[in-house]
Amino acid sequence: MKHLLKLAVIGVIGALSIASASFAALKVGDAAPDFSAPAYLAGDPFTFHLADALKQGPVVVYFFPAAHTSGCNVEAHLFSEAIDKFKAENTTVIGVTAGNTDQLADFSKETEHCGGKFPVASDPDMKIAKLYDSRLLMKPGWSDRTSYLITPSGSIAYAYTALSPDKHVKEMLDAVKALKK
Repeated sequence: MKHLLKLAVIGVIGALSIASASFAALKVGDAAPDFSAPAYLAGDPFTFHLADALKQGPVVVYFFPAAHTSGCNVEAHLFSEAIDKFKAENTTVIGVTAGNTDQLADFSKETEHCGGKFPVASDPDMKIAKLYDSRLLMKPGWSDRTSYLITPSGSIAYAYTALSPDKHVKEMLDAVKALKK
């Protein structure tokens, strides 16, 4: 009996850890909460306004746990490598984090991370993460790794949650292309 209980627990844990669009808090069709936040692009500070970015086209808002951490470094680098593909689709990319916000200026300009190619926004009080219900439960005060594609009309077109950074860029690029069809 103990063996069956252990297998059941392992199965539940495994099912919860599988990446899926359905795990994201906001669902397709939901209104994306508007926000403004202090941000950095290539080390230069500015205020990012979602409403202004949406006037230019779709926006990918990707939440990441913390600057200068292994998975977040990979994810930022992958977005920087693909940024020209997003721009070709007239899509803005913005990273948002509640973790290590004091390091975002450097993170935004370092070649091995954002490379100055897209902005990252600071969310030290997790106000934005709470609006998007993107909080990392196992590390309070840090954002979860969730990516959203927001249409110019302000609705969620696609959402993807996975702690692994490997598929966020592909998922978002595929969603952007599907949106254009």
